Amino acid sequence: MEEKLKLYLRTMISHEGSDLHLKSGSQVRIRIHGVLKLLGKEELTSQQMEQLAKEITTEDQYEKLKTDRNLDFSYAIGKEHRFRVNFFYQMDGLSAVFRIIPVEILSIEELGLPTVVNEFANIQRGLVLVTGVTGSGKSTTLAAILDKINREQKKHIITVEDPIEFVHKDRGCLINQRSIGQDAHSFSDALRAALREDPDIILVGEMRDLETIDIAMHAANTGHLVFSTLHTLDAKETIDRIVGMFPNDEQNRIRMSLASVLEGVLSQRLIPTKRGGRVAAIEILKKTARIEQLIAENRDNEIPDALFDGKEIYGTQTFDQALLDIFRRGDIDEKTALEYATNPADMKLKMQGVGKGAIVDENTNKEMDVFDFKDEEG
Repeated sequence: MEEKLKLYLRTMISHEGSDLHLKSGSQVRIRIHGVLKLLGKEELTSQQMEQLAKEITTEDQYEKLKTDRNLDFSYAIGKEHRFRVNFFYQMDGLSAVFRIIPVEILSIEELGLPTVVNEFANIQRGLVLVTGVTGSGKSTTLAAILDKINREQKKHIITVEDPIEFVHKDRGCLINQRSIGQDAHSFSDALRAALREDPDIILVGEMRDLETIDIAMHAANTGHLVFSTLHTLDAKETIDRIVGMFPNDEQNRIRMSLASVLEGVLSQRLIPTKRGGRVAAIEILKKTARIEQLIAENRDNEIPDALFDGKEIYGTQTFDQALLDIFRRGDIDEKTALEYATNPADMKLKMQGVGKGAIVDENTNKEMDVFDFKDEEG
């Protein structure tokens, strides 16, 4: 079965796919540019899936799969290709998803990310979060930021991941990468230990529970730079999610602490382009006096307006501003922009040259509000 798996994976790679789906009693599927497509006609049996699990896991991993009913680990084909793997049981038997992890770490520029993302590599302390749904490129963006730090600075970086995705070589920085299960029992245990290991920067693969969030915020409060991810759609939801994880009587304390340590939130979604492939649209929150005040005073609903207003001065932007920029570049069509917009009606108006941010000054490249204009006679 492992040889058949390698054939599936190589086929996926050759078609620029991102995920391979295997399910007991079903045909093989691969995800290409966000769309699931059938790969051949063979239906995998539950016996084949069990055999595959035994062949590509260690004895301890297989026992953990049988006990926990799911398992995360990494798998490699030579030195060229690595995959993040999740095996899990469902009503028909075992299923598995193999997500490709690029061996080469692309730079912020090569990924086509906004230039302001470079600034997050120069922060000295605090908390920076990259958020989005599964498959939105969070790990790729974080890897690009860490790689920039690794090439330009001399720091001690500790990563805690489940499993390790991008492998970083020591360049200017010393980097210790720990995998949950293999090198540590849990995110919270590894993060607590990291505070005793003289780190400058800590990457937490995912802030999954209250204890991990609490320790991460403590680390950021005590002078460390902490990067992590959350499965949230935008900056406002990210702040609400973190505060809401804590008991009611602690939420004011957490909100004040978060207002102090949160240096940035990058919330991204991958949008299908006209040429095929996908492009990242990113909402960007950077710490400013206004943002800090809004978080501290529980005025999260005003955050999108603050991000919108700060685009030219601070480089912040809402998701719809990012989407509009991509549309203006010609990478996506109007239908796609409206389909993915947070506020489609408002997006439609901006495309038609109506409303705040709809008009761009050709000389300054800054957005203008047409409602502020006066005619020559007025």
